[in-house]
Amino acid sequence: MPNLHTSLANTPYMNYARDFQTQVTPNDTQRTTLIVAGVYILVIGLLWHIPVLSWIIYPFKLLTVGFHEMSHAIMGVLTCARIHSIELDPDEGGSTRMSGGIQWLTLPAGYLGSSFIGACLIACGFNTNASKVASIVLAVFFLFTLWWARRNLLTWALILGMSGLVVLFWFVGGGVALRFFVLFIGVMSCMYVLWDVIDDTIARKVNESDASAFAKICGCFPSRVWGVIWLIQAFIFFALGVIVGLVAFKQSAAQQKADSSHFLPVPGSHSGTLPIEPGALLATLATIGIVKLAAFI
Repeated sequence: MPNLHTSLANTPYMNYARDFQTQVTPNDTQRTTLIVAGVYILVIGLLWHIPVLSWIIYPFKLLTVGFHEMSHAIMGVLTCARIHSIELDPDEGGSTRMSGGIQWLTLPAGYLGSSFIGACLIACGFNTNASKVASIVLAVFFLFTLWWARRNLLTWALILGMSGLVVLFWFVGGGVALRFFVLFIGVMSCMYVLWDVIDDTIARKVNESDASAFAKICGCFPSRVWGVIWLIQAFIFFALGVIVGLVAFKQSAAQQKADSSHFLPVPGSHSGTLPIEPGALLATLATIGIVKLAAFI
């Protein structure tokens, strides 16, 4: 009679479970990334709640608010809405003015979209080349946001400042600094969603929120229930970002450095591709900004 334990161990489910466990087991480079992400969580959590020190991460708070509003706008475009403006204010708030669209999709898109963006950035933060791709995608989103927020100077200052940091970190340590910067923004975005949902809906610190507006048009659950649902989804996105990073990017630090030297390399790299000079890249960004500013004026 075959051994029952052996038979169960050889089932496809058990084999899949062992393969998955192997895939999510971090190597040395991934373990370092997880430690850095953990440090980010602790530091952000402390700075977020200390009044004076909170100014250190103030620009990044505004950036996460920008992701929130940008997610509203993108879902609005996908549901045929007309986007009138995106605005950020110094009190770490924001608003997206649109007409048309499908409200039961555009309202939850703020929190779900920004948590999805954060999860994607966390996953990309495990790999240098993926971080470069993520920064390019962010640049495209920034351009759309600048167009929608062309009358909001705070948004312009924020995005141009963040673009400058991306360009700077691209050329530090062969792109390693950019990888940890992308990881930081991803962690920040996910944590913003978690805390903001708790503050706005569960703790009831504000009278109006996306959840309360969503509860009015849905009518099936109160705003706190929707807040809890979105909170759970945010946790799931966060976990998926880490899992995807562990499974997809198993390269060591040395392998990432070698791969990065052949993918949009930094100046001085000895690859066969054309290096991108920082001056030329900065000039391009400045030209884009001048053109858009001229269109606004």
